[in-house]
Amino acid sequence: MAEHGLTPRANDGAASDQPQGRRLPGHIEAALAGAGGAADSAGQPWAGRSLAGENASSHNFEDDDGTADNAYLAAVDALLSGEGDEAEVVASLAAARVFVPVVAQLAEEAEGVGGLHADKQADMALVTLKAPDGRLAMPVFSSSTALAAWHPEARPVAVYAPRAALSAVAEGAELLVVDPGSEVTFVVRRPAVWSLAQQHQWVPAYRDPELVRMLESAAAAWPSVRHLEVLPGEGVAASTASGRRIPGGGPGPELRVVLYLEDGLDAAGVQSLVAGLQNEWSRNVLFGERVDSIEVKLRRAAQ
Repeated sequence: MAEHGLTPRANDGAASDQPQGRRLPGHIEAALAGAGGAADSAGQPWAGRSLAGENASSHNFEDDDGTADNAYLAAVDALLSGEGDEAEVVASLAAARVFVPVVAQLAEEAEGVGGLHADKQADMALVTLKAPDGRLAMPVFSSSTALAAWHPEARPVAVYAPRAALSAVAEGAELLVVDPGSEVTFVVRRPAVWSLAQQHQWVPAYRDPELVRMLESAAAAWPSVRHLEVLPGEGVAASTASGRRIPGGGPGPELRVVLYLEDGLDAAGVQSLVAGLQNEWSRNVLFGERVDSIEVKLRRAAQ
């Protein structure tokens, strides 16, 4: 059910009549309230509702037929063809409607469909995923059909992607996963999630000139570092469900820093240099905001 090795789980959110529990984010509660709770705004129950076809209009978005945003689809197609990049995909999400999956309360402390769990005090739950590195990720879906295929019992809450990013931040999720289980699954990493939530333009770390200058400035304090090179990390690329390689949308690491070192350093000297540089970088606010994960490679400087 999950892609990229992501394990599904659920975060609890109490309904308004259970103040002692954890509440869903305000805009999610508002969307559910606008849909009439267990029924939509026309009073029709969500239970048993098909999310596909002509009658799949989405609550809170008038005339929404539940299909994927055209700009998002175009950006993904451009990424697949090699004519676009992952920054354009994230930029398309800034104005895209997505669906956040919300699940009804499951049996007390019991395992539900696909391994989902809900706290016994929760009436509703936002679904989160567990990434291989242990971080939380929030799934969102470009279409109601994609959500229904992933988890038929989940209720779709239509929101703009920046609001979904805000929910992810509020839930402690550092990744936003678009369309898990579909042919194309795109992972929005932490700096891009923050940029979406703040409605700022996101620049990938490996293409950020300000970040490069900061890395170079810190490295200049180490004479053994002749120069450094900034490249996309091995975690930038992703794969479609059918195995096709995509130059973006992976879960990270997204930044590779290649250090070109002078000859003569022993193993202890190299270890001390790398540890010192990483410590210097990690204390920098710019680095903390714009780098999700990093890999450092060592090369011998040309004589």
